Amino acid sequence: MNVERNLTMLTDFYELTMAGGYFENGMKDMIATFDMFYRRNPDKGGFAIMAGLEQVIEYLDRLSFTDEDIRFLRSKKIFSEEFLEYLADFQFTCDVWAVEEGTPIFPNEPIITVRGPIIQAQLVETMILLTVNHQSLIATKASRIVRAANGRSIMEFGSRRAHSYDGAIYGARAAYIGGCTGTACTIADRDFAIPALGTMAHSWIQSFDSEYEAFCAYAKRYPNSCTLLVDTYNVLQSGIPNAIKAFDNILKPLGCRPKGIRIDSGDITYLSKKARKMLDDAGYEDCKICASNSLDEYIIADMLRQGAPVDSFGVGERLITASSEPVFGGVYKVVSVNKNGTEIPKIKISENVAKITNPCFKNLYRLYDIDTNKAIADVITLFDEEIDDTKPYSIFDPEHTWKRKTITNFKAVKIRRKIFDKGNLIYKMPNIEEIKDRCKNQLETLWDEVKRFENPHTYYVDLSQKLWEEKQKLLNF
Repeated sequence: MNVERNLTMLTDFYELTMAGGYFENGMKDMIATFDMFYRRNPDKGGFAIMAGLEQVIEYLDRLSFTDEDIRFLRSKKIFSEEFLEYLADFQFTCDVWAVEEGTPIFPNEPIITVRGPIIQAQLVETMILLTVNHQSLIATKASRIVRAANGRSIMEFGSRRAHSYDGAIYGARAAYIGGCTGTACTIADRDFAIPALGTMAHSWIQSFDSEYEAFCAYAKRYPNSCTLLVDTYNVLQSGIPNAIKAFDNILKPLGCRPKGIRIDSGDITYLSKKARKMLDDAGYEDCKICASNSLDEYIIADMLRQGAPVDSFGVGERLITASSEPVFGGVYKVVSVNKNGTEIPKIKISENVAKITNPCFKNLYRLYDIDTNKAIADVITLFDEEIDDTKPYSIFDPEHTWKRKTITNFKAVKIRRKIFDKGNLIYKMPNIEEIKDRCKNQLETLWDEVKRFENPHTYYVDLSQKLWEEKQKLLNF
């Protein structure tokens, strides 16, 4: 998205107060490692979809404090001039690793790691979290809805219900990564090449003297892409009969076929069945039926189970806001610091077991069965630790350690890529179609049991033996 916005000051204020403290305590050059991870899948699902990395890259690549930023911080009267001079000359020099967009991800694994001077690594916390949290949430919800549609198209129709214009634009991007075929958000087409879709609202129908006149006017203007909204007055008594009449009198003489009709209210399962028969009887078996109106994965699945002959769905607020669970919950925690060349692991301990972090500078592997190409488990290791997939490998539950399994005939793949090297961008960002294809292909590597909406099989994210031992040392200190 070619929009130049300096978002350096989009931080929590404590990131700046801590930065000032690190500076004054002579710690500005101390190397620290921070991980972003999340603790629980949205909607009690089996996984999430990684999204938002492109915007994180854009942000990190443009980090700099403007003169206006420095004047504002000076006005707070709590920062030293030496620290403000440091910010005025700020350059991002960290290393960054990340899981690529479109990849299925799981709780507690480091999906982004930032390693570098502690002031820099701390400063980027908020933007990384808000960007990845939002887009991963929407991509995950989109994936659920697309899977519920079982091969039928899902169009993202939620712009006007999104939480701000950025929510609409980047939500459309995330929804497309998750599998939607297009969006109602025109600017997302301009900036991301996501197909913009849409025909008419009820106001078009109401602006004419009759529904039939409105249909005819639209058919004349868009004969090759004519989709008519048929529920303004009465779907079966007015909308479908008038649509058929307009098809007969306007499109047929032009040698054109209707693209479809859309139903936006009422009992869409019942109405779509009746509409399908009426269209078929009139010779328009190829006319598609689109359904919209407060849909989600559960409603769509129910409609299809009940035999609704719907060919595509327009999904709005329940997708763009992920209204069933609108918080992704990713966190950003320090996991090690390096003092005088010595790596010192760090852990957060809590009475809430879910909030105990995994310490150390780490790497992330996905293990695949060679025969099926299905993912077996993910393993978090120490960063320089290699998994030798030519030999049997033992995995175990990091909490219930007696649950162990030795796997053979597998391949171990590091699923994170290095994005920045000492602040220099070294990763070539794929285009949106490549990201969408990755998502589709990667989902094929998950067992159907992991993809269930209700009570999905738990996909295991294990710790290597060495990492588990390091964690136990800190817990038992």
